[in-house]
Amino acid sequence: MEVKTSLLDNMIGVGDMVLLEPLSEDSFLGNLKKRFDHSEIYTYIGSVVISMNPYRSLPIYTPEKVEEYRNRNFYELSPHIYALADEAYRSLRDQDKDQCILITGESGAGKTEASKLVMSYVAAVCGKGHEVNKVKEQLLQSNPVLEAFGNAKTVRNDNSSRFGKYMDIEFDFKGDPLGGVISNYLLEKSRVVKQPRGERNFHVFYQLLSGASDDTLRKLKLDRDFSKYNYLSLDSAAVSGLDDAANFRTVRNAMQIVGFMEDEVQSVLELVAAVLKLGNIEFKPESRCNGTDESRVKDKNDLKEMCELLGIEQSVLERAFSYRTVEAKMEKVSTTLNVAQAYYARDALAKNLYSRLFSWLVTRINESIQAQTKARHKVMGVLDIYGFEIFEDNSFEQFIINYCNEKLQQIFIELTLREEQEEYVREGIEWTNIEYFNNAIICDLIENNQNGILAMLDEECLRPGTVTDETFLDKLNTICADHQHFESRLNKNSKFLNDHSLPHNCFRIQHYAGKVLYRVEGFVDKNNDLLYRDLSQAMYKANHSLIKQLFPEGNPAKVNLKRPLTAGFQFRASVGTLMRNLQTKNPNYIRCIKPNDKKASHIFTDSLVRHQVRYLGLMENVRVRRAGYAFRQPYEPCLERYKMLCKRTWPHWKGPAREGVEVLMADLQIPTEEISYGRSKIFIRNPRTLFFLEEKRKQCLQDLATLIQKIYRGWKCRTHFLLMKKSQIVVAAWYRRYAQQKKYRNIKSATTMVQSYTRGWQARKLLRELKHQKRCEEAVTTIAAFWHGTQARRELRRLKEEARRKHAVALIWAYWQGLKVRREYRKFFRANAGKKIYDFTIQRIVKTKDDFLVSCLPWSVTKTDHIQDQFTEEKKAVYEEKLEASEIFKDKKALYPNSVSQPFKGDYLEISKNPKYQKLNSAVDEKVLLADVVNKINRANGKGTPRIFLLTKKNFVLADQKTGQVKASIPLPDVTSVSVSTQKDGFFALKLKEGSASAVKGDFLLSSEHLIEIITKLHRIGATAADREKLKVDISDEFLVQFKQDKVCVKFIQSSPKNGNSISCKRKNNRLLEVSVPTSP
Repeated sequence: MEVKTSLLDNMIGVGDMVLLEPLSEDSFLGNLKKRFDHSEIYTYIGSVVISMNPYRSLPIYTPEKVEEYRNRNFYELSPHIYALADEAYRSLRDQDKDQCILITGESGAGKTEASKLVMSYVAAVCGKGHEVNKVKEQLLQSNPVLEAFGNAKTVRNDNSSRFGKYMDIEFDFKGDPLGGVISNYLLEKSRVVKQPRGERNFHVFYQLLSGASDDTLRKLKLDRDFSKYNYLSLDSAAVSGLDDAANFRTVRNAMQIVGFMEDEVQSVLELVAAVLKLGNIEFKPESRCNGTDESRVKDKNDLKEMCELLGIEQSVLERAFSYRTVEAKMEKVSTTLNVAQAYYARDALAKNLYSRLFSWLVTRINESIQAQTKARHKVMGVLDIYGFEIFEDNSFEQFIINYCNEKLQQIFIELTLREEQEEYVREGIEWTNIEYFNNAIICDLIENNQNGILAMLDEECLRPGTVTDETFLDKLNTICADHQHFESRLNKNSKFLNDHSLPHNCFRIQHYAGKVLYRVEGFVDKNNDLLYRDLSQAMYKANHSLIKQLFPEGNPAKVNLKRPLTAGFQFRASVGTLMRNLQTKNPNYIRCIKPNDKKASHIFTDSLVRHQVRYLGLMENVRVRRAGYAFRQPYEPCLERYKMLCKRTWPHWKGPAREGVEVLMADLQIPTEEISYGRSKIFIRNPRTLFFLEEKRKQCLQDLATLIQKIYRGWKCRTHFLLMKKSQIVVAAWYRRYAQQKKYRNIKSATTMVQSYTRGWQARKLLRELKHQKRCEEAVTTIAAFWHGTQARRELRRLKEEARRKHAVALIWAYWQGLKVRREYRKFFRANAGKKIYDFTIQRIVKTKDDFLVSCLPWSVTKTDHIQDQFTEEKKAVYEEKLEASEIFKDKKALYPNSVSQPFKGDYLEISKNPKYQKLNSAVDEKVLLADVVNKINRANGKGTPRIFLLTKKNFVLADQKTGQVKASIPLPDVTSVSVSTQKDGFFALKLKEGSASAVKGDFLLSSEHLIEIITKLHRIGATAADREKLKVDISDEFLVQFKQDKVCVKFIQSSPKNGNSISCKRKNNRLLEVSVPTSP
């Protein structure tokens, strides 16, 4: 049975800040610190998730955790970012509601990691399939590319996002991802030309110089030394824990997965190199005859290399750095640029080049990951954007970032209140107006089209005449003098004229998160963000295809004399589009908090966290959520959790859940003003009421636990007694049986012994009688035998004497005949002795030689004619194959000696005679040189499948043993080599030519009892063919075999005979097959 858990069970501190009692800023921080110290980094404010950056890895993002939070209620488990991601995904999939997840917080608070966790969770729980996995992989791999070009090391964060990102992930009706669309906001392009102390430029510059190959750097005309480039800060070039070289390889791989072509990647790298080269261009002053100052390039080497990279004429770009052309109606005026203006133009070009490259990257990624179908999609948006920023020196960037956060806070309050009101209406609860701070007045101060700060800044930038930051501040002092959230030292109605913390060139805005002091220096220039038309036209003249796309305004045929839109206007328009997009979706919030500035774990800085809690408006969030009812829960889980507190509802309530909850609350005497009953939920106004229920439940659970323990112990004792009683009966029965069996065996043994003694006595008595009778009979026989022996000996002596006499006569006669023969022979021998001895000696020598040859050589001279008659061409080929097998395998393959005595038969299946293989025989046009049954080794498990192996002069064929169906027919020219081991196994690998049609499914790993004959015939066919190379035979105990796209190592090891005499093949992993060969005993 599944165990039900709850947010309130085993709670460290308070898991939901709405239930915090008493509620104050100190108790809020204390609860966060208590949970942080126990590695509980997530806390809820209703449906909002607070995420504390732990600055270390925690075991809470495992696949098991994903399954634990999958399809679970939001408040069912302890707070986690997976709970919010699952709630958003299920609402999108099941209720067809578009979702958005807003992730905010300052740099280093973990916003980027939070967005990755949300995307990885959604990728893990949605559907599977080749296309779905491809889309998920592309969506996830877009992050490394954007991080390389849009993130940088800052004093607060080693991987700080220097741009805002909003991604819409599109799903089909099943909840499977189809694609996505990415929008970027306000890239911090000023970082390209200048970085604060202790910070770096964007990651991609360092990754390119560290990770690119020497050949790539040579083509890009770059050097690995960071110190050679003015745009790269040297004090923080190396970051501990950040491997730029490895990250460059990751980015290249991610770009390939997303869908970038190789020429596109090269073009991007060329533009990055061009930005580095731009920073090295320096200028020197020159005076003209008319007294005006102009600038010239000092060292033209970097300018030349940059022009070569981008395909621009050097003279065109050099002129664009020295002159500026101003067009007014039909007139053109060319003015020279001094050194300061030239450096401004150079930096403006670098910033615009990099910013437009980044926008092009986002557009190119969108082209790859966008959904291909045009049907309506479900959408989940993920917003990762700067948090509220309050620095010692706040400029234009912080102003528009804080403006964006004001808009996000405004939409958060509106959507939260709207969600609360909709739930109250849905449940039939009376809605009461909630008092809260509405920051619309601050948003109006900034974005009002008539007298807003951004509108006045645009008006000042467009005004003819001398425009400075001071004139802009004077205009603010004039128009915003009476605004309650605007302060300035020169403001006529200001109450802070004597406040020396407010300098003359600054103004202060009372944001929802606190007061922020802005320095007006640079506001006008950064808002203008001008790039001289001469530089745009020079870029457009480049032969580089990507440069032309980035600078379309440089086209002479499309000259536009209108002033380009200001940065503030563009950002205000994009924020307005974002807000309208967010209002069409159901919001989900993640508020990220940085616990300390040291990037260290287990450190909680109260002042820093308090500052973030204030400007994130978390206390405001809690008050809004608690303004109505602090806690609400459906009737079924509420009754299930608290039913033990009332006798009428315990243990089972038979009626509707709502009636059961009403009975329960009435029995507990909960005041009616503390609770309200909706259509499907109960609403509890004060957290104290909830904690009262929890305390009562805890006491009741203790009593129930005691009762359960008592009942269990009684049941356990009774069960033990019954078991002991049953066991005693069984033991007694077995003992009685054992005692009777033992008594029976004793009686039986005694009876057997008495019987044996009786039978022994009777047998011995009978034996004595028989012995006496036999002794009497033997006495008569002995006497008769002795008498017959005496008679026989007498007769023998007589016969011996008679024979002796006859032998003497024969001996004398034989001696006489021999004497006569010897006398005759002596006469004959003396007459012919010399010639006879010579002939006899020669004859014996020749005979001895012939006998030796016959015994040693099968084709001796004496048998040559006979052997030649029997030595046909077929037998000659067999002997030649034997000789060739000896050359290939002798002293190399342990199986070879066993094959010497076995004739090479070739057709072991008699394929032409066997009617079973008639269909297979007809499919092979050529003569079959060898037909045998082999085992085809399966890569997955190492098991063999029987196959018929046919070898002809042009092909080898593998066919099914049962049906005779041809499985593969491989031309012998496609076989490049064959690999075997040195041991007594029959395994061999036929390696095919790469790129051939036969090599699509990879090489063949086979096993045969006639391995020597198969490889010898393959080798002879390759040696006799004039149109192909000789087959290479590789004899080794470890070789590689190509299976489709993977290479697998086949390794032969010796095993002891006690494990079995059979050869076994096992798969160890995806890259290794191990063959065990028993050693010879």
